[in-house]
Amino acid sequence: MPHPEASPKISSLLRSSEWALVLAILLAVIATAVADANHSYWFEPFESIRDIARNTALLGIFALGATVVIIAGGIDLSAGSMIALSGTTCATTMLALAPLQMMGMKPVGPLVVIIACIASLLVGFLVGTLHTWLITSIRLPPFIATLATLVGLRSFARALCESSTAALTPTKSALINVSDPLFKTVRENVSIPVAVFGVLALITWLILTRTVLGRHIHALGGNEPAARLAGIRTDNVQWFAYCFGAMTAALAGLFYVANESVAAPVNQGRGHELNAIAAAVVGGCSLAGGVGTVPGTVLGAIFLRVVIDAVSKIIKTGADVYEGLIVGIVVVIAVTFAQIGEMAQGGRRLLPGGLGLCAIPTLAILCGAIATMTAGARAGMIATGVAVAFLSFVRLWESRRTA
Repeated sequence: MPHPEASPKISSLLRSSEWALVLAILLAVIATAVADANHSYWFEPFESIRDIARNTALLGIFALGATVVIIAGGIDLSAGSMIALSGTTCATTMLALAPLQMMGMKPVGPLVVIIACIASLLVGFLVGTLHTWLITSIRLPPFIATLATLVGLRSFARALCESSTAALTPTKSALINVSDPLFKTVRENVSIPVAVFGVLALITWLILTRTVLGRHIHALGGNEPAARLAGIRTDNVQWFAYCFGAMTAALAGLFYVANESVAAPVNQGRGHELNAIAAAVVGGCSLAGGVGTVPGTVLGAIFLRVVIDAVSKIIKTGADVYEGLIVGIVVVIAVTFAQIGEMAQGGRRLLPGGLGLCAIPTLAILCGAIATMTAGARAGMIATGVAVAFLSFVRLWESRRTA
């Protein structure tokens, strides 16, 4: 039986949901171009494309790792902390090998940079191995295992940073400046992270669609007991998935250090694990496992970054305050739309009984509050009224359909 993603037809290169995502990206760009008071997309198109491309590549690199983990039936909540640990490992390795150059903000040399990057990727492999051991040998749920490392890895990275700087300076520091020309070259050339993202996406697509390992990953996520009975070495497949996820996050951490010229474990990559999962889910991955595509994740990352960029251009001041809120809303909407078909087939209702009645004002107030904070009280009142009317219509339609 051919793999579901392996069809040679051009029309099947993207699924219908992915074509819808392409349309959503275009609509988001058009809406932003119209709503932005500065009309940045019109007057500064190349700068806007460059910023979106850079941010999409950084997000997409570790979102691909999250995709493999999710398709395999797991979850990795530690991507953001892994980014911080990777950047800190890179900086502390360079600090250990070339302390005078690092302290004097001078080049450390290509060899030192290569060793530091290899050390960061090796740490990613070790963290992925730790996750697999906790899940397969200790039998911890993936959520608990990666939640522990979500907290622990960032704390460990901060301790590593402070202990490394304390050995060379009178006081401890929670960050390490990185000024080597190689990192500066990466920062100034957006084509480098974009090219790495493209190559990594191609490799991931080939693994998932053209190899036995890819079929085993889908089988593991679809039904782990059945996969085990079929002779698949499920522990080894999980080992690959979690190592791949951790190492892509480690690779992204190197680009974050280059982009920000500093290793700062306190804040670097904080909350980014949600962005990676959001990109995968928006792209069509099922959190139940066994379902997902690389093109979908790529489009999900682009859509997410376009939406976040739209927020920053429309709201202007304090846009970062709303970033997490927007990402959360996008994830909920994406999963809801993905479940609507199954809900209709199973006879379930979106707003059932008393719970549905209570959900209508709750959702309407939330919509109104967001509109008020971003566009003023009048917009909030309008948004609340529209939400009440729409949700009431949905409830009435469901009631008549059921009757």
